[in-house]
Amino acid sequence: MRQVELQLTAEDRVKVEEIRSKGVHHAREVNRAHVLWCLDRGIPEAQILEVLGVGRTALWRTRAAYLQGGVERAVFDLARSGRPRRYGAEAEARVMALANSEPPQGRQRWTLLELERAARQEFGLGSVSRETVRRILKRTGSGTAAAG
Repeated sequence: MRQVELQLTAEDRVKVEEIRSKGVHHAREVNRAHVLWCLDRGIPEAQILEVLGVGRTALWRTRAAYLQGGVERAVFDLARSGRPRRYGAEAEARVMALANSEPPQGRQRWTLLELERAARQEFGLGSVSRETVRRILKRTGSGTAAAG
């Protein structure tokens, strides 16, 4: 197996050593730092795979990422966008205002079912689900609604 040479810069060696020895990092980040450290020292790939217990693809991807973008790109995962929130702060505030308002007649407090029904009457919240209402209440620390 032909090994591609990889030489870290002095600055990158310091970064890799810090990741390997200091702070709190995810295991995969530490493994990637170990891979870079080994490649920099010319350790054969077969030995790296055996000792670190990483796959050949992980080793190749770590090397390629370093060559493309340095230590930051090789060690740390890229941020992922994820699905955008469906209801923003304004919608959450309206649900909270409902939860803190007077409960329906004949009730001492709101239930999730009643909050969901009331929220659906609000403009822009027509498709809000009971689970979404529950998560909003939980996230904002309001326990005014009873389960149900």
